[in-house]
Formats: sequence, structure tokens, C-alpha cells
Amino acid sequence: MPFGGGNKCGCCQKTVYFAEEVQCEGKSWHKSCFLCMVCKKNLDSTTVAVHVDEIYCKSCYGKKYGPKGYGFGGGAGTLSMDTGEGLGIKPEVQAPHCPTNNPNVSKFAQKPGGSDICPRCGKTVYAAEKVIGGGNSWHKGCFRCAKCGKGLESTTLADRDGEIYCKGCYAKSFGPKGFGFGQGAGALAHSQ
Repeated sequence: MPFGGGNKCGCCQKTVYFAEEVQCEGKSWHKSCFLCMVCKKNLDSTTVAVHVDEIYCKSCYGKKYGPKGYGFGGGAGTLSMDTGEGLGIKPEVQAPHCPTNNPNVSKFAQKPGGSDICPRCGKTVYAAEKVIGGGNSWHKGCFRCAKCGKGLESTTLADRDGEIYCKGCYAKSFGPKGFGFGQGAGALAHSQ
């Protein structure tokens, strides 16, 4: 124990006395200082995640240091547009969305030699990055709606003329039109 009565707090560097001490990763903290570095929530042994000398709640730790990309961090059936910018996390810049430029709408648009070609970008699709949908092989990053760019799954896509769409964009573009369609339950639309 250093001179002054106790260990120094990992947050405020002041002396931590026994009655107010919380220990984590061999360091001492005041109970009132044992907070997530980002969202300032109180932590305990079941909710703390440590990165070097910083402590986080599991949610903020996952956003800052966890896996990034499609399919991570949302949970089943959850849609979140939170990029984490409010937490000091810089979002990754995605390549701009561009619709398929492959004029061959065949389900078997392939290079000679048998390797699959992605209809969206025209590059070879290797087994580790292959997603099959709409009768074609796609890169995971290219497996997006042609209209809105939303990431797709085999259960959430609709295809037409060799292109893939989310069910919402497909319905708007190719679904039934006219009175009673697409306006929601009981809504009336009047246009002049």
C-alpha cells in the first residue's frame, strides 16, 4: 500500500479506502468511479469489460472493440442505425453502392474455368465469401438491395431479371399499383 492510506483509484488517482474499494484486473477503484468510460453507467463484476487500462460496459466495449459489419451486434430481429458516433466511435466509411453492371442476367454467369463471378461487381467470388441468392453467387458485401443498398439474407430477398432487392423495394417497384395498395391499413390517398 502506498503512503497515504490506500491504493490509488484507476480513474481519479486519489486514495481508495477499504470501505469504498472495488477491485478489477489488479487495480483499485472508488465505487463512484467504477463507471463505463463512454456511457458512464455503474459497473460491477458481471458487466465490466476491460481494455488495457480502460473499463467499459459490455455494450460500449462491443461497439468500440467488437466485430464490425453486417450481422454483428444487433441481435435477432433488431434494426439499429446507431453508428456509435455519440460514443466517440468513428464509423467505417462504406464503398458507395452501385447496382449490377453485369449485362448477363443468366443464373450461371461465370468465367471460363468454372469460378463464380459476382453479378454486382463482376469479380471472382471465392468460397469463403460466397453468398448464394437469386440463383447467383455474390460477395457478402455485394449481397445488398439494388435500390436502397440494405444488406440482405436469403430469406429477405426478392429477385428479378438477375438483380436482387429487399422485399420492401421489390414491392414498391414491381408490386401491384393503384387504389388500395401500398398505403397502409385504411389510409386514403388523394393526388391531384
